[in-house]
Amino acid sequence: MNPNRERYQNRIELLQGTLDMLILQTLQWGPQHGYGISQSIQGRSGEVLQVETGSLYPALHRLEKQGWVTSQWKQTESNQRAKFYRLTLAGKRQLLSEQARWSRIVSAIAGIMKPVTSG
Repeated sequence: MNPNRERYQNRIELLQGTLDMLILQTLQWGPQHGYGISQSIQGRSGEVLQVETGSLYPALHRLEKQGWVTSQWKQTESNQRAKFYRLTLAGKRQLLSEQARWSRIVSAIAGIMKPVTSG
């Protein structure tokens, strides 16, 4: 099988809004720059989820516009200038809301996926 095709088939498409929740969750562990957020999501998902820069930065800008994250330019460990993002109080509240929504979605999908037993 073509390796590029296999890689594409193994990608998991995120439900709309899920990326925002993952970013907010990642920032709950502390401020990070974009690349760090991406690496954290990839690592904590067991290398299953990869966030492309074309999706990550528009999401970060959207979250910042909503007031759920703030950003500040700082030096990285490798002495490069990068924008670090931090979760705001409003972002913490939004994360709680997103987590509740995610739990409802997971329960709903699980209800559909489990086999019906006749009694």
